[in-house]
Amino acid sequence: MTQFDQSKAYVAEPEVFFDDGREIELLHYIYNRSDLDAIRGSPKRLLAAIDEYARTKNYLMNVGEDKGRIVTNLIEEVKPKTMVECGGYIGYSCILFGDAVKRSGGQRYYSLERHPAFGAIIMSLVDLAGLSDVVKVITGSSDASIRRLHGNGDLKHIDLMFLDHYKPAYTTDLKLCEELRLITPGSVLAADNVIKPGNPPYLEYVRSSVEQKRKAAQSEGIRGVDPRFKDRTSKQYKVELDLVSSNGNPNLVYESKLTHSFEPTGIPVSILQASA
Repeated sequence: MTQFDQSKAYVAEPEVFFDDGREIELLHYIYNRSDLDAIRGSPKRLLAAIDEYARTKNYLMNVGEDKGRIVTNLIEEVKPKTMVECGGYIGYSCILFGDAVKRSGGQRYYSLERHPAFGAIIMSLVDLAGLSDVVKVITGSSDASIRRLHGNGDLKHIDLMFLDHYKPAYTTDLKLCEELRLITPGSVLAADNVIKPGNPPYLEYVRSSVEQKRKAAQSEGIRGVDPRFKDRTSKQYKVELDLVSSNGNPNLVYESKLTHSFEPTGIPVSILQASA
C-alpha cells in the first residue's frame, strides 16, 4: 500500500466529531472566502476549500481524497447512469462523485441524507459547485427515501451505490434495494468503514452464498440494531433509528474485494467493492 501524505492530513478526529456546529461554520468559511467567485461552478476548487477547512480548522468526517479516488475510478469504470449514496453529510462525496458521474455521461446522482441541516448544507454546496443538473439531494431516512423514490418512479435501477451512512443500515438498505429490484445483476456497491469501525452484518451478507442467504431468509425479519455493533456505532445519532430487515434477494450473489486506503487523517482503512 502507498504511503499517506501527511501534509494533507485533516486535524485529528475528536471525541465529538459532527453535529456540534462545525458544519454551519464550514458553510460560513466557504461563502466568506475571497476566492468565492472562482469556486462557483468548480467542484475541484470547492473540494479543495473544504479540505483546507478540515486541515486547518475542524475535522470533518468526509470520504477524503484517497478513499474518494477509489470510488471515482470505479465510476469511470462502471459509467453509471444512476448512482445513489446513502449518507451525504456536508456534500463532499456528493460533489466529488456527482461530478465524476456527470463527466462519465451519467444522468442522476441521488444523495440521501437523514439530517435536515446537513441536507440543506449539501444542497447549498451542490448548487455552488454547479452540479444541480445531475445531483438530487433527498432529506429523510434512507429506507423511506428509497421507497418513495421507487414508488413515484424516479428511481428505477441503481447502477452504482455508495454506502457511508448509519452502519447498521448498510445491510437493511441493501436488502430493501434488492427486494425492490433496484439492485440487480450488474449493479456495483462501494461500502466505507466496513473494517474500521467495522460492519460484521454487511460483510457477512455480501460474502454469503445463495444457500446461506436462503437459510437466513427463513427466519423472520429482525427489528432494531444488530448486537454485533459497538455502542458508539449503534447510538451514533441522538434519535433511535428503527431498522427493519427484509429478506432481500437471496439469489443475488456478490463478488467482493477490499481496497486499502486512508482516512483523511491518515488512518489506514478499506473500501469494500461488491459486484452483483
